[in-house]
Amino acid sequence: MIEFFAKYFPNVVYQGWTGDGGWLPAIGETIYMTFWSALFGGILGLIFGIGLVLTDSNGILSNRTAFNFFDKIVSFFRAIPFIILLAFIAPVTQKIVGTQIGTTAALVPLSLGVFPFYARQVQVALESVDRGIVEAAQSLGATYTDIIFEVYLKESRSELVRVTTVTLISLIGLTAMAGAIGAGGLGNMAIAYGYNRFATDTTMVATLLVLIFVLLVQVTGDFLARILNHRKK
Repeated sequence: MIEFFAKYFPNVVYQGWTGDGGWLPAIGETIYMTFWSALFGGILGLIFGIGLVLTDSNGILSNRTAFNFFDKIVSFFRAIPFIILLAFIAPVTQKIVGTQIGTTAALVPLSLGVFPFYARQVQVALESVDRGIVEAAQSLGATYTDIIFEVYLKESRSELVRVTTVTLISLIGLTAMAGAIGAGGLGNMAIAYGYNRFATDTTMVATLLVLIFVLLVQVTGDFLARILNHRKK
């Protein structure tokens, strides 16, 4: 097996598992960027998604000014291509983490890049909740907090898992793009160590590993969505 890889994937073997440019550090950096940017961007996206639903004209906290604020912020960041966003907020990244390059620095643009997409996904998921259930909760004296957590989030939990899965898959793609310009991870491995050095086998393996990550997220998300949907019924 070792001889097979050494013959057909010489550059992959040369990279090694550890050390600078190793496969394990690249995999770890991709997981690191995905996890933390999903956490920060997810929280921000959830807040804005809930805000869009609550302050809409049919929302329980209908407020045109607040809705326009949420809507314009989400639309603004969603309209900026991620590769441009990386450069656009570089000064902000410098202020927050002290550098503009590396995996930690990539968390800022990744979080801002994924949150508007997730906010729209959350908005759609929450709007799928039966309006009658919301009105029934209001008639029973439920507080706004109760309606948010016990009605909107609870009733749409299966759909929220699905949109979160879609968002995570999109985020993995963004980490690869960030890695291609120096943020590390499998994207950096594919471009800097593969494409730029004409090491096709390195690019192929890095791409395969990204696809495996995507598949794992998809399978896990589908499984959880089915379980939650079953419990809901």
